[in-house]
Amino acid sequence: MTTLAFDDTGVDVVYEGTEFRLEQDLIEEATEKSYYDVTDHEVLQMVAEQPDLQGEPRRIGDILE
Repeated sequence: MTTLAFDDTGVDVVYEGTEFRLEQDLIEEATEKSYYDVTDHEVLQMVAEQPDLQGEPRRIGDILE
C-alpha cells in the first residue's frame, strides 16, 4: 500500500514500508505542470509501477484547500 501526505512544499510518501519525500520542484519538473494542478493519481504513478488508481483523481490544490 502507498500512502501520500500532501502539503504546500511537497508530498511525504510511504511506499512498501519505505518513507521518503517528493519535493514540489521535482513533481513540477516530472509532470511539467504547476504543483497545485498535479493530481494524486499522477503522484502515485511517479511512485509505484502499477498503482491502485481508485476513484476520481484529485488536484493537489483541491486536496490542500
